[in-house]
Amino acid sequence: MAKGTGKTGKQHSKEWFEALLIALLFATVIRVFVVESYRIPTGSMERTLLAGDFLFVNKFVYGAKVPFTDIRLPQVDSVERGDIIVFKFPKDRSLNYIKRCIAVSGDTLEIKDRTVLINGQATALPEHAQFLAGSMPAGYPDQQIFPRYAGFNKDNYGPLRIPRKGDVVSLNEDSYYLYAALIREEGHTIAVPGGRILVDGKPADTYTIEQNYYFALGDNRDNSLDSRFWGFLSERDVVGQALMVYWSWDPNISFSDPVEKVSSIRWQRTGMMVH
Repeated sequence: MAKGTGKTGKQHSKEWFEALLIALLFATVIRVFVVESYRIPTGSMERTLLAGDFLFVNKFVYGAKVPFTDIRLPQVDSVERGDIIVFKFPKDRSLNYIKRCIAVSGDTLEIKDRTVLINGQATALPEHAQFLAGSMPAGYPDQQIFPRYAGFNKDNYGPLRIPRKGDVVSLNEDSYYLYAALIREEGHTIAVPGGRILVDGKPADTYTIEQNYYFALGDNRDNSLDSRFWGFLSERDVVGQALMVYWSWDPNISFSDPVEKVSSIRWQRTGMMVH
């Protein structure tokens, strides 16, 4: 009897171990290809999303990336204007950022006195978007704004066409700062010795765009490091679409005060769909 019991115990242990492995495998597949958790670290999307919100990101919809490769699964849908997207920060791809896509490939973007125009048509400010500072008039360039020397500022910007795969763009001293980073990110070299543009060491007065790009803004317009400052967002850096807030609390309260931390839970945001 004892030997039989021992065999049964080992069989149950093996079954539990196999079940655990299968569960871990499914969890990994879901996290890599379908849905992943993301925490809002800053206030750049307030009041739409708050620092301390935890949300699910739909990676499947735009075609999840296969780990350690440049391969993407087929898209269910493409990025659209108004989508809140998570992406690899182009200046440091170890960081994930979240912003709202306001313009897609082929669009012409302009901001006039804070009003966003897409292809000449004014667009409504997102429901919970906000401004925290006074408006900066046109004619007052900000050298932190992309591209350098364009004369734009955060409230008066463009017009600027968002690059689309297959576009043939002119290269000259004026457009160098607009396309130089893009060309390098697409795997080429670009230089301007003596005022002449060289791409991959050869003279060039045009360049053919190899990927689609987007333009992203934070809903908290005066407190957001977004495309106005660092430029175009490549489709390859898009991780997924924000889906739902599943947890939220005040990130400024330390875990050393558990009572205060628990009391900061924002129950009303639990289950809130992101839009």
